[in-house]
Amino acid sequence: MWPESRVAQLLGLRYPIVQAPMAGGFTTPELVAAVSNVGALGSLAGAMLSPDALREAIRAVRALTDRPFNVNLFAPLPPPAADPERISMLQAELAPYRAELGLPGRPSPPKPPPAGLAEAQLAVVVEQRVPVFSFTFGAPPLEEIRETGARVLGTATTVAEAVELERLGVDVVVAQGAEAGGHRGTFLGPFERGLVGGLALLPQVVDAVSVPVVLAGGIMDGRGIAAALALGADGVQLGTAFLRCREAGTPPPYRQALAQARDEDTAVTAVYSGRPARAIHTDLIHRLERSGLEPLPYPLQGAVVGELRPAAAEQGRGDLLFLLAGQGVALGRDVGAAELVQTLAHETDDTLRRLSS
Repeated sequence: MWPESRVAQLLGLRYPIVQAPMAGGFTTPELVAAVSNVGALGSLAGAMLSPDALREAIRAVRALTDRPFNVNLFAPLPPPAADPERISMLQAELAPYRAELGLPGRPSPPKPPPAGLAEAQLAVVVEQRVPVFSFTFGAPPLEEIRETGARVLGTATTVAEAVELERLGVDVVVAQGAEAGGHRGTFLGPFERGLVGGLALLPQVVDAVSVPVVLAGGIMDGRGIAAALALGADGVQLGTAFLRCREAGTPPPYRQALAQARDEDTAVTAVYSGRPARAIHTDLIHRLERSGLEPLPYPLQGAVVGELRPAAAEQGRGDLLFLLAGQGVALGRDVGAAELVQTLAHETDDTLRRLSS
């Protein structure tokens, strides 16, 4: 039976369903625990948290569940080079939106992440001895993580990346198809060559590595899970499907945009954060793309554009938010996380039963 896959056995799950780690406050401890408590794998996105906040969030998850859960971080990236002139040009482009939101006319210069942040976050994960650890944007040092006994998942967008992750010692490869919402995990070669659809990517990755493979990208219901299983996946990872769950930290205007979006409404762009990501194509993204301004290096672009985010969320301006979403967004539903996991499992059973008959 499909629930008894290698991923389920390796991670101690009832269902080989992973709730994707989505940085930015969406994967609350309540969401992570609700997913894990019903037998899937809840994932805490720790990449945008300070070490202290990350430690507190891990402890909050542990207070709500005794089941396996995952903590996700970004691999260390080289420090971005700040160009004052380019920053000023971007701020000038955003000035009309700042005025609409009532923000001060003179924005503060963006601050790069503090030196050593990724290493300090990783030290917290080691200290807390989390059951599952995952990463994207490359690979952090894994020796100390492995010594804690944690199972390790890494994100690949090409066959070459999957092979490299297996060489580095991951337990599971997460194959991120081009349909997936959120930032692209590409770390070998240009981003454009990492935009491979899941239907093409998954069987090639399965053939290239010996470790279990989880498919991420565009999966919203049991039909998608059954398709992934048919192509050789040992499990699936869903992000957009969980954004409308009651336990998710998704602001109301973001939820409304998700409920109204259709498949053609998403696109991959770097103009919001500086790194290619699939998101709902808003007027803000359209303006930045038309401006001709080259995005600042990640995460400086996001630091400048993201200054609009708190006021935009408070004022219900979903058009100014970073609405990360996959191509299956129109299949989303407003339910609790536990109900969603159980519904996905039932739909998968039904689809497999129908196909076998």
